[in-house]
Amino acid sequence: MRVRSRPMAPRITWPQALTWRMRRHLLDPVGELSVTDVVSRLCGVQAQVASSAELAIRTRRVNSRRGEVDRALRDGRLVKTWAMRGTLHLLPPQEAGAFLSLIASGRSWERPSWQRYFGVTPKKMDALLAAMPDILGNGPLTREELVTAITARRGLAHVGEELRSGWGTLLKPLAWQGAVCFGPSQGNRVTFMLPESASPRWRPLPEPDQAAPVAMGAYLGAYGPTTSDAFGNWLAGGYFGKRKLHAWFAALEDRLAEVDVEGERRYVRAEDLDELVATGPSRAVRLLAGFDQYVLGPGTGDAHVVPPARRAAVSRQSGWISPVVVRGGMVTGTWELADDEARLAWFRESGRPPRTLIHAEVERLAAIVGRELRPSVSVV
Repeated sequence: MRVRSRPMAPRITWPQALTWRMRRHLLDPVGELSVTDVVSRLCGVQAQVASSAELAIRTRRVNSRRGEVDRALRDGRLVKTWAMRGTLHLLPPQEAGAFLSLIASGRSWERPSWQRYFGVTPKKMDALLAAMPDILGNGPLTREELVTAITARRGLAHVGEELRSGWGTLLKPLAWQGAVCFGPSQGNRVTFMLPESASPRWRPLPEPDQAAPVAMGAYLGAYGPTTSDAFGNWLAGGYFGKRKLHAWFAALEDRLAEVDVEGERRYVRAEDLDELVATGPSRAVRLLAGFDQYVLGPGTGDAHVVPPARRAAVSRQSGWISPVVVRGGMVTGTWELADDEARLAWFRESGRPPRTLIHAEVERLAAIVGRELRPSVSVV
């Protein structure tokens, strides 16, 4: 990968970089953007736990209300679909296609191991893709209704059990190609529908070469200073061709600036460079929801965000990502709600807990969740 650099890359510190990222994430200061604009700024919000997704959005807004994410979904201002790393995300419908196009370009369902496991050839997947407008054309279908319609197709009767799985692995390639998304729930049952039916704002997927600068530019604007490899890990969990990834990144060279972050080469959008260099370190304390994008964007393996010795406390079994305490852009603990307490487990190596800042943040959290809370801090 060759990206044009300045004669001498500006030097910044990681506290500067993370403070700038906190600002871009509407965490310091907290922002006043709409629900849709918050989701756009973060390049989507992971949503397999609906309450965590809503809290992630509300903690980034000065004024917020319970249920605003559901309203945005009903109004078509957001869509919910399988996206980055095969996980459920909220995305603005007019922007979703850029990310989905790049994920789909990896053609993971054409791998021999995938075909052997599911017994579905690429030719059958193409036929199923072509059939989705007919299958979903009359409105949302529950999972069972969708399974019935798909297994009635020639050669697909054997995939019913996998389709009934909550993981939705067989449906993900269809979602990545813009053929299906989640519809409004019917009680505790999920539904599926065509994205263009879910939102009049939906846009067809662009070609990958057109999508790459859009998606990468958005990622750099939220998670810079960063690298093309970090983008690939966020997009597809590392299962992405490095050559193609680096070529897309290199094509952005006129829009990028190189920075030296304590001896590490990283890149930002050129338009963000002056602001980044002028940023001073922050001491703000924030309580972030489980599966928060601030952690997932760079990944829990990024030692500048999550201390390596504490990764197991943040990234737990079965893919569970803990709610975290962040100070100055660095994860300094985890937290949970228990009755009327916000219980913080503060990492000992992070120094003395700033109790005044913690109390203020717990008070802010209490206003968001609509219940009285008192902080309880233990050093671990």
